[in-house]
Amino acid sequence: MTSDTRRRLLAAVAATATLAVAGCAGLGFAEPVNVIVAGIEPLPGEGTEARFALKLRIQNPNEQPIDYDGVHVELDVRGARLASGVSDQRGTVPRFGERVITVPMSVSLLGAIRQAIDFATGRQVKADYAMRGRLGGAGFGGLRFESRGVLELPEGILDPGSRAAD
Repeated sequence: MTSDTRRRLLAAVAATATLAVAGCAGLGFAEPVNVIVAGIEPLPGEGTEARFALKLRIQNPNEQPIDYDGVHVELDVRGARLASGVSDQRGTVPRFGERVITVPMSVSLLGAIRQAIDFATGRQVKADYAMRGRLGGAGFGGLRFESRGVLELPEGILDPGSRAAD
């Protein structure tokens, strides 16, 4: 390959990359989505596994709706990994609108034990959290999000094998 051919190829790649970035900005996603924890409810677990339903409020501050096909979430509480979850839900967050979606989360036995030791007894426990995730199908590689805040965990949420109330 001659140096002239390489320069043309490099210029074409650079132009394509520039158009791709400009195209993403042109889709109207100038502002990041806001994702906050809207609630937590216990779910039935298997054996020593603790599970809960994490309700997420997704707010779209942009002029274009966000179509998503799947969601992945990782949740750290008090600086340590507590849970992760996935859901194959699909839908749309309207422009300048919001949706609440529910993601089933699994807690490892070690993570549950570590967090349970740290939590004080009582009906409600507050804890700092950091959450990372991705809405699938929303643009190239999905739409990533991060959030931080304070959770109020219901009593018994981390008990292995806990069952949802009837």
